[in-house]
Amino acid sequence: MTERSEFVANRALVRDRALGSLIGLAIGDSFGDAARMQANRESYGFITDFNTGASWSTDDTEFALLTAKTLIKHHGVLTTDAVVDAWFEDVVIQDEFKRGGASEIAAANNLRKGLRPPQSGKFNTFHMSDGTAMRIPPVGIVCAGDPGRAAELAAIDASISHYADGIWGAQAVASAVAVAMVDGSFDQIFAAAMQPLPKDSWLYHNMQRAFDIVDAANGSVLDCWMQLHDELRASTWATTAEAIPAAFACLRLSNQDFRSALVLAGNFARDADTITAVAGAILGAKYGLSSIPPHWVEKVRHPSGTCLQFTKGLDILKVGEDLADLIR
Repeated sequence: MTERSEFVANRALVRDRALGSLIGLAIGDSFGDAARMQANRESYGFITDFNTGASWSTDDTEFALLTAKTLIKHHGVLTTDAVVDAWFEDVVIQDEFKRGGASEIAAANNLRKGLRPPQSGKFNTFHMSDGTAMRIPPVGIVCAGDPGRAAELAAIDASISHYADGIWGAQAVASAVAVAMVDGSFDQIFAAAMQPLPKDSWLYHNMQRAFDIVDAANGSVLDCWMQLHDELRASTWATTAEAIPAAFACLRLSNQDFRSALVLAGNFARDADTITAVAGAILGAKYGLSSIPPHWVEKVRHPSGTCLQFTKGLDILKVGEDLADLIR
């Protein structure tokens, strides 16, 4: 793992990793969403690329851009007030959310009622969803090399809409991205993800169980793929304790390069857009923009504003550059 001071001094590397992580999230979001479509499974079986006419983004990418926007506006520092203000500016103001996550819609309604964090997240039927984990990688980007700070900022951002496992999942992902940014090994990335998790939590149990299943199979996809699905399955597929261990299990199974590892995650099914968005953010942070197929980058570079209207037409690479500028 590269020392943070050495990493920060290499501005070309900082840019490559920051852009790689943010665009990697968007690619994972879009790829996973397309891969889980029944029509694509009927046509191709195992999905290896974007099919013609594939949808490009869901709420995962657009809420991550909200987190990025908040970080950029506040120079890499998050406070509860800053997060609340950002949600009032770009979330609460909307009357409806196409493709919006239930946890985020409920949080926006709570804010309208006058609730504020932590109650706006705690008093939320969907407070254990994976809706924080998919939007939190920008925190890991700006906290490159400092997983402890990444976990602290992740909790601040997540508390507006989530509680308990919903917050811990965000901390796990942000910490993992922070270590991946500075070229941590995958063992170090996994350790960083586990660090914030209470050992008596559902998320910790499932993360450990997922790793044990992969290790017992000696990393063989054929020997553990179906068991992972059976073991991690929750009553709803947007649960943190299912989706986040699934993402990390895929990374434990395949992490040699961006494309092959992302394709594996995209084919996990269930909440594949979030699973692959998380995997893509970590892989992009580890291997950088230079490792990603250019046609994938161009596919997702400009959001459609499907969920959050302010994101329509943004250039994700430009947002990534602004995040890179915060890493000092």
